[in-house]
Amino acid sequence: MKVVDLLQERRIEFKPSGRDYLVRCLSPDHEDKHPSMRIDNITGIFNCFSCEYKGNIFKLFGAPSNYLEIKRQKLMEAIEEKRSSSVGIPFPKGYTPYVGNWRNIKPETYKHFDAFTHHETQFNGRIVFPIRDITGKVVAFNGRHMNYTDKVKYMIYPPHATMPLYPASVKPIKGRVILVEGIFDMVNLFDKGLFNTICCFGTNTITADKLSILKMQDIMGVDIIFDGDEPGRKAAENVKFLAETAGLVTRVVDLGQNIDPGGLAESQVQKLMGDLYGN
Repeated sequence: MKVVDLLQERRIEFKPSGRDYLVRCLSPDHEDKHPSMRIDNITGIFNCFSCEYKGNIFKLFGAPSNYLEIKRQKLMEAIEEKRSSSVGIPFPKGYTPYVGNWRNIKPETYKHFDAFTHHETQFNGRIVFPIRDITGKVVAFNGRHMNYTDKVKYMIYPPHATMPLYPASVKPIKGRVILVEGIFDMVNLFDKGLFNTICCFGTNTITADKLSILKMQDIMGVDIIFDGDEPGRKAAENVKFLAETAGLVTRVVDLGQNIDPGGLAESQVQKLMGDLYGN
C-alpha cells in the first residue's frame, strides 16, 4: 500500500507539496485548523511542525507498507542525486577502442562494453573495461592481461575501488538474471546470447544489500553459475543464501567438473539458455 492509498482509504484530505503531503495534524490532542503536518509520500513518516507530533502513518493505522517500493524509490532518489553531482572517473588520454576477437569474443561485444587498450603501465597489454555503476558513471577500470604468465591476471584501477554488480542495469529473461564471478565469464555468455548475465568480480564483497538492488529493478530470481570446482560450488551456496536473504528466488547451476562459464562455446551457451529458460 502506498501513502496516497492509505490517505484516500482513511478519507484524509491532503495537498501535495514537493515530495510530501500536507494534512491536518493527526494527533488527537491537536485541533489543527490549517494543514500543519507533512507526510513523506514514500515512507509515510510524518511530522507536525506546529505541535511536533511525529510518527509513521502506516504504523499509526496498522496498515502494511510496501517496503520494497520504499527502498526502490529511495534508491532512485539517491541515483538521481549522484547522477547530478558526480562526473565519474575519466577515460585515460590516448586510449584505443579494442576491435579484436580475443578468446573468440566478437568485436561488437567488446564495443558494446566500451573495451579499450592503452599504452600506460597499468593498462599495457590488457583489455580494459570501464565499470559503470547504476547511475552510468565510471567508478573503476577492470583490465584483463592477454598474456598473464608473468603478469597479474586482472587489474582494478583505482586499486581499492568498490566494484558494483556489472552491468549495473540488465534486462532479465523471464524475471531472472545469471550471476557469474569474473568479467570474462559475463562477457562470454553475453557474446553468445545470454544478455541477462552480470558478474560480481569475486564473491568476497557480495552482500545481501548489494543483491537487493536486483530486486528493486523488478528482477525476481538469480541463476548462479560459478566455476565447476569445489571452491566454486561452496561460493555458489554462500551467495545463494545471501540472494535468498535479499528476497530473490535462487538456483545454483552446476556446469560440471572444472567447467568455466567463460570457456563455453556458442553451442553450449545456447543449450544452457534452453535448459534455463526454454525455447
